[in-house]
Amino acid sequence: MVEMAIAITLLLTLNLGFVDFGYAFYQWNAATKAVEMGARLASISDPVVNAATLAAADPASNPGAPITAGTYSFECKYSGSAGACNGNSAIFNSAAFSRIFRGDTAATNDDACPVLSANQRPGMCHFFPGLKRNNVVVTYTATGLGYQTRLDGPVPTIIVNLQNIDFQFFFLGGLLGFGNMTMPSMLSTVTGEDLKTSAPT
Repeated sequence: MVEMAIAITLLLTLNLGFVDFGYAFYQWNAATKAVEMGARLASISDPVVNAATLAAADPASNPGAPITAGTYSFECKYSGSAGACNGNSAIFNSAAFSRIFRGDTAATNDDACPVLSANQRPGMCHFFPGLKRNNVVVTYTATGLGYQTRLDGPVPTIIVNLQNIDFQFFFLGGLLGFGNMTMPSMLSTVTGEDLKTSAPT
C-alpha cells in the first residue's frame, strides 16, 4: 500500500503536469495566432493613432525624399478603461482599436468578445479567449518606408504585441503551489500601406 501510494502520487503529478503544460502550449499557440490576426487587421484598418496625427508626423519639407527611420513612433494601448497613444488619449481611435481586438463585430467599451455573424472577420479575442484590451499594444513606427508627401499617406511599420499575460496552471498550481509563469511578450510585424477600413472579402 505504501508503494502504491508513492507510485500513484508520482504518476498523478506526472499526468496532470502533462495536461497543464499541454494547456500552456495551447495558450502560447492561441496568443501567437491572436497577434498575427491583430497585425493583419491593423494593416487594413484605420490607424489606432488618429490618422491626421499620423499623417502630420511624416515630414513634408522635401517631397519625394525617403522617410528617415525613427521619424515617429506611436504606442497605443489601454490602461484600465482609458486608451491612449504615447500617453495622449486625444489622439487615440477607440473604434480602430476595437476592430483589431474584436474584428468586424460592433465596438463596445469593455473586454467583451461578441459572437461573429456571417462574413465577419474575427478579431484577436476570438483566437485567444480571455484576452483583455489591456493586454494588447499596437505600435506605429517609421522604419524608412515610403516617401515624403506620399499621396496615400505614411507607410508605418505596425507592431502588435501582447503584454502582462500569465500561463495558467490549474492542477499543478492547486496540488504543488506551482505559480503562474508570465508569458514572454510576443509580437507580429507588418507594413501598413493600406491604413483604412475595408469591407470583408
